[in-house]
Amino acid sequence: MSKRSFVVATLLVAGALSYAPGAAAQMPNPYGAPIDLATAKSVAAASIAEARKNNWTMAVAIVDIAGDLVYFEKIDGTQTGSVDLAIGKGVSSVMFKRPTDAFQTGLAAGGDGLRLLSFPGLIAVGGGVPIVVGGKVVGAVGVSGATAAQDTQVANAGASTQK
Repeated sequence: MSKRSFVVATLLVAGALSYAPGAAAQMPNPYGAPIDLATAKSVAAASIAEARKNNWTMAVAIVDIAGDLVYFEKIDGTQTGSVDLAIGKGVSSVMFKRPTDAFQTGLAAGGDGLRLLSFPGLIAVGGGVPIVVGGKVVGAVGVSGATAAQDTQVANAGASTQK
C-alpha cells in the first residue's frame, strides 16, 4: 500500500472512529501547520530528559501532520525494535489525532474495540501522543523502549512542552 493510500484510508477510518460509541475524544480539528525542526528537537529533548531521569533506554520519533519523520533520537542501548515502533506510534497518533493508549484501551475492552485490529498500520500501544500548538495538531511524538505506561509518560513529557 502506498503512503498516499494509507493516509486516505486512515483518514476515512478516523472519520468513522469519531462516531463510534465509547471512542476516545479526538483532538482538535483542523490540523495546524506542520511542526518545524526546531520545535521537534525541543519536544524530543524533553522526552529524552524524562527517559534519562528514569534511567530508561528509549527511542523518540517526532512526526509532522502527514506522518513524515521530522526528528528522531534514541538513547544508546535502546533495543533496535523500538525504532520502528516509536515512528509507528507517532504516525498512528497524528493520523487519528489521539494518544495511542486510547487504542490500547479499546482493544483491551474487547467487543467493538476489536475493530481496531482492522485499521491499517495502527499501533495500539501507549507511547504516541499528539503535539498540539494553539489548539491544533501539528505533529506527534512516538516513544518506545519500556512499558506502554512508561513510553506514554515520556511522550507526554515532550508533547506537554507545547501549548
